[in-house]
Amino acid sequence: MSKYQHIKEEAYEANMQLPALGLVLFTFGNVSAVDRSQGVFAIKPSGVPYAKLNPDAMVIVDFEGNIVEGNLRPSSDTETHAVLYKNWTNIGGIVHTHSTYATAWAQSLLPVPIFGTTHADHLTVDVPCAPPMSDEMIKGDYEYETGFQIINHFNSLSLDYNELEMVLVGNHAPFTWGKNAEKAVYNSAVLETIAQMAYLTRQINPNAPLLKPALIQKHYERKHGPNSYYGQ
Repeated sequence: MSKYQHIKEEAYEANMQLPALGLVLFTFGNVSAVDRSQGVFAIKPSGVPYAKLNPDAMVIVDFEGNIVEGNLRPSSDTETHAVLYKNWTNIGGIVHTHSTYATAWAQSLLPVPIFGTTHADHLTVDVPCAPPMSDEMIKGDYEYETGFQIINHFNSLSLDYNELEMVLVGNHAPFTWGKNAEKAVYNSAVLETIAQMAYLTRQINPNAPLLKPALIQKHYERKHGPNSYYGQ
């Protein structure tokens, strides 16, 4: 058995959740799971339908994007994952999809506004949308530069990736992350849901106000604050 079997299984199970949750069509997405003690992550192979995946199909890659183990080509987004793992050292899993509503906001070059308490249950700010990359970055190592476009946007807004685990990349699509691959998938599903809700809110009332700060604080802290009381 491979010494990477645990992250192969984690990545496989997380990848299979994407079509189950309606977050991908065909092969439009990928999940990775990291083992920081070994300096590697497991990621979906490029262009392989989900129905044909199994744990052993997952490709093991290091933080420079080099294949360590596996017979298939890793996801085309592998270098973006590698950059994020290398620079954001608390991340345990990463998801990239082209889910419909989150991608529509990304294509509109707009953040997802915080209109309601469902959004505030998970984060206290709009979901940021990084601007499209410069021509120089696009013509360079595109997937590698995508990782830095995300990091640079967070730095420019003084955002903490430990607290805000999702982003839109302008004209592209969403990325989410978390303490492990399962949490990253959860965040991807949450992002798609609040993106859909925000879209519908704008359709019903184009002048809908953002959620009141008091409600934002209440709903976030009851789940995440020091005196949280949501759940068991």
